[in-house]
Amino acid sequence: MDRPENAAAGESATKQAAPASAMSLGQSNRLALVEFVIVALIFIADHRHLIPVSKTPFLLLLGWISLRIRKRSWRDVGLSRNRSWTLTLALGVGGGLLLEVFQLFVTQPLLARLTGEQPDLSDFRLITGNVKYALIGVALAWTLAAMGEELVWRGYLMNRVADLRRGTRVAWFCSLLAVNALFGLAHSNQGPTGIIEEGIAGAFLAGMYLQTGKNLAVPILAHGTSDTLDVLLLFLGKYPGT
Repeated sequence: MDRPENAAAGESATKQAAPASAMSLGQSNRLALVEFVIVALIFIADHRHLIPVSKTPFLLLLGWISLRIRKRSWRDVGLSRNRSWTLTLALGVGGGLLLEVFQLFVTQPLLARLTGEQPDLSDFRLITGNVKYALIGVALAWTLAAMGEELVWRGYLMNRVADLRRGTRVAWFCSLLAVNALFGLAHSNQGPTGIIEEGIAGAFLAGMYLQTGKNLAVPILAHGTSDTLDVLLLFLGKYPGT
């Protein structure tokens, strides 16, 4: 056991070393402004068709760089081993099924009536009746969409915005609204109905993330489950509006 004076000296050294490794709130916020500008530039580049396939890998890289600079990791925003994978799996898959049912039978019909059009899913019509593209769609649903988008939107961006005001309840509420509205806009290729629908879905996934103590595995599983069902319906030609 350490002698009291040695323990006190160690504690003092730790307190003195902390500022050297930690970034102050002001420094973090200034860095965040730079990051938000880069996010905007990625969106502009994507809108001008300068980004192949998806902007998610570019946003994911930005998030990783941001975490590294601030001496943090994906574990700090919720990507870690879970004590109960059974509960996590149940919450994630159950949440994904609930999200899919809610979209198909509530938000989508309501929004289609208000906007006069279904979500534009023309980019996915090649999946219909095509086993090869359906399998590719499922693979992308779990990697690029579920894993990639949840790391970016719920893991990186929601935490980054909330950190601007030290992660208070108000900060998290504002972050939930702002980030998931942007998440909806990220799906602008699906038209007005798709934008609003995806914004609502993003808020639902964000709610799961926060209500499970920022456990990213839950929204990842929910997102993957919902998108897999979408691919199945598209393959069968049963998705509304296709």
